[in-house]
Amino acid sequence: MTDYQTIADRVEIEALRGEFTDAAMMRDRARLASLFTEDGVLRMPNVPVEQVGREEIRAGGERLQALHEFFVQTTHPGTIQLDGDTATGRAYIQEIGRAVDGRQGLNFAVYHDRYRRTAEGWRFTERVYEVRYEDTTPLAGSAPPAAEGRV
Repeated sequence: MTDYQTIADRVEIEALRGEFTDAAMMRDRARLASLFTEDGVLRMPNVPVEQVGREEIRAGGERLQALHEFFVQTTHPGTIQLDGDTATGRAYIQEIGRAVDGRQGLNFAVYHDRYRRTAEGWRFTERVYEVRYEDTTPLAGSAPPAAEGRV
C-alpha cells in the first residue's frame, strides 16, 4: 500500500467509524445521523429496526437512547475494502448497558458497512448491526450518579 490516497481513505473511514461511536456515547444524535449519506440506512435486525435517511436515523437514535439507563459502546478496527469512491468494511463492537425496564447485558457485535466518498468526506451508505454474542446475566456494576454538566 504505497498509494497515499489509499492510505488517506483508509484513515478517514476508520475515523468515520470512531466518530459514530463517539456520537452514540455523547448522545449527539444529529452528529451521528450526519455521518450517513442523505439516503443512508441503519439496520439492526435484532431490535428489529430499519432507519432510512438522516432524519429517521436521528429520531430512531433518540427513541433508543430514551430506553437506556446507561449504554457504553467500544469499536474495534475491522476490514476496509476500497473501490474508488465506494468501500465496504466491518467494525467490531463491544457493548454493555442497562435499559430503564431492567433488561441488561453485554454483547459483542459486528457492523457490516458500506461507505461512499461525498463532498462532506466519507459517509455510511449502510450499516447493518449483527450481534454475535449476548450475555444477559445481571451486571454487577452500575452507572455513577449523574454529575452536573456531564453529558
